[in-house]
Amino acid sequence: MTDKNYCMSSYLAFRYIERPDADFYPGMHHRNFVPVPDSERIPVASADEIDRAISAQLERLRGRKAGIMLSGGMDSAIVASYMRGCDAYTFRFLGGEYGREELARAEYYAGYYGLELHYVDITWDTVERGLDICMRAKCAPVHSIEPQIYQAAMQAKADGIGIMLVGESSDLVFGGMDRLLSRDWDFDGFMKRYIFTDPKKVLVDPVSVRDVFERYRRDGDGIDFLSFMDDIFSVESSGSYMNAFACAGMDYYDPYARLKMSVPLDLYRVRHGEPKYLIRELMKKKYPEIPVPEKVPMPRPVDSYFAGWKGPVRPEFRDDIDIQAFSGNQKWQLYCLERFLDINEGKTV
Repeated sequence: MTDKNYCMSSYLAFRYIERPDADFYPGMHHRNFVPVPDSERIPVASADEIDRAISAQLERLRGRKAGIMLSGGMDSAIVASYMRGCDAYTFRFLGGEYGREELARAEYYAGYYGLELHYVDITWDTVERGLDICMRAKCAPVHSIEPQIYQAAMQAKADGIGIMLVGESSDLVFGGMDRLLSRDWDFDGFMKRYIFTDPKKVLVDPVSVRDVFERYRRDGDGIDFLSFMDDIFSVESSGSYMNAFACAGMDYYDPYARLKMSVPLDLYRVRHGEPKYLIRELMKKKYPEIPVPEKVPMPRPVDSYFAGWKGPVRPEFRDDIDIQAFSGNQKWQLYCLERFLDINEGKTV
């Protein structure tokens, strides 16, 4: 079913087209990520169990030339500890001036476990080159991380890497989304907090996405936000990796996506300064000589990219948008959506 207005609103709200039967244009069909079934995931309740579960998974990959996407965060650092001697790929932005601390930590992790570190140098020009490829394959606008993941995958592929390891799903499984887990939300509060860019603020003909949240309404004004994140956020986040690696023609593997908590997440600890408390414990064992780093999202200098951008001009967008009121990631969504529409409606970009 073609429903351009719905697709625009869904992309802005969730960063993907939530309905599998809706597409932007005739002849297009997007494909959403399907999480690993719960019955196939390994139950864990301690740092030691996580350690053994990841080790067993990666043991089955022996014989394949594997690389790893290595950031300055805990998740990929832990995966790196099982990969002595393999090739690691780390993003470097603006000649290393952006995210310098993150880069230094990745360099430390690689040195600690004897990985061969390769830099993936990201500029706006390289982002633009990968962006249209990723959008055409997805049949939709994309997350801001996708072009750089695609670039890393292509670089690794040229080096002979056959499969890339990532540490993407740890936040969702082990309580890393601490701001979204920070309280027992009421329905409207969670909906307002979760939506990435409110379609009503930027589109001429916005379509309500409230029905997606209504599926998770509980006890009048409550909402099952944990199930919402398991279902909705997991598709958005992992779908970006799926598309980027598919564009590069490379396999990838996320060991955290095959794990699940066998006991309820301790929200008290998450809400009192210990997000991902089990992962933090494992990180201390793997890297005992350094402090556990705080959580940071995958770096991308979107504020720099769009510092001088004046906003979208297509007729689908409102003409009273105050573009300076939007974050760099929101500007990316608006830019990417407009570019996607231009590409598919015959305009030169």
